[in-house]
Amino acid sequence: MPEGLTSRFGEALVYAALLHREQRRKGSGVPYVSHLLAVAALVIENGGDENQAIAALLHDAIEDQGGKKRRDEILRLFGEDVTEIVEGCTDSVADPKPPWKERKRAWVAAIDKKPASVLLVCAADKLHNARCILSDYRAVGEELWERFAGGREGTLWYYGALADALVRTGRTPLVDELVRVVGEIERLAGGHDSPSTSDG
Repeated sequence: MPEGLTSRFGEALVYAALLHREQRRKGSGVPYVSHLLAVAALVIENGGDENQAIAALLHDAIEDQGGKKRRDEILRLFGEDVTEIVEGCTDSVADPKPPWKERKRAWVAAIDKKPASVLLVCAADKLHNARCILSDYRAVGEELWERFAGGREGTLWYYGALADALVRTGRTPLVDELVRVVGEIERLAGGHDSPSTSDG
């Protein structure tokens, strides 16, 4: 069972909400904090400790909100364990970022080297994203893919590759649910090679 949450979690929640206050979810306009809350909830519900729950709130902070400067601030405010998890969830701190496919290939290839604390937050993050893709695809159909840098083929490849890579690190309820949701996205999209075998 996860340990109880302390005031640190509340501080991280406020911090994350302020960092991402101008961000919206792709295409929907929903405040980005909804995603951070959902990922933190999944982490907590699946046995994560407070450091993992805080990292879930901050998992996009380095990548989207300031790079190394933000990393140093997170280290000062929330400590080394949280910072290491957030760094493990970050695919690039470069500015400008490398090309999309290059970043995603490298990140997927590195999954099996990541510690369990990072894998939990990663699986929660990708599961919530996949659930949103599935829901939005049902609502708007093919125009959904215009929201994503990888387009239809790249996005299908990426989530299939992610699911496969996470399965190789060990089956968990979060990973199994990600596999199920990605499979449903693939089924609805139809007419394409499996993202786990297609180059995208």
